[in-house]
Amino acid sequence: MIRSALVIAAASVALSGCALLSSPDPVQLYRFGGASAFAGTGATSACPDVHVSMRRVDFPEAARGDRLLAVTGAEAAYIKGARWVSPAETLFEEALRNAFLDGGTCTVLSSGPLTRDGLLLSVDVRRFEADYAAPGAVPNASIVVLLRLVRPGDRSIVAEDRITVSESAGENRQSAIVAAFDRATAEASRQIVLWTDQQASQATRGS
Repeated sequence: MIRSALVIAAASVALSGCALLSSPDPVQLYRFGGASAFAGTGATSACPDVHVSMRRVDFPEAARGDRLLAVTGAEAAYIKGARWVSPAETLFEEALRNAFLDGGTCTVLSSGPLTRDGLLLSVDVRRFEADYAAPGAVPNASIVVLLRLVRPGDRSIVAEDRITVSESAGENRQSAIVAAFDRATAEASRQIVLWTDQQASQATRGS
């Protein structure tokens, strides 16, 4: 009887050990986009409102979703134990829309149908990753965005450009890398808003 009890106890310990070994690693959730793109700056000079509709922000497949992409040379991986609270493309678009609201620019980002003289903005994020020069090095949060402003009526291209932003994390820690993404997103958003404002204003004056 004692032997049977010992066997059962040993089996229970073994099973509990297996359960512990198979449990998933803890995951820390992060967000970016909280930093203001126009902190401490005033509104631009008076100018007529320019109505722009923005298409859904496009992201590279590897950087979509809630995982943090890290690249070292030709190798790519996801940072273990870290996730975004929402898909990266969603957080980026929210930050950009907030930047248009806070920028004090001529551009009015419309959420409804295009107006007769409105323009369409395409934001194509080509890179959104933590770049490592070597394994274990201090990474940079790197963002590359292709921009295109179009007249929907005749599909003519008003302007197109490429924006590149890189922010050092300062140290190779998850929280530091996330903070670098936050700063890089704020700077990319600021540049996108100012570029859109300038190009849309010129297009409206020239039409």
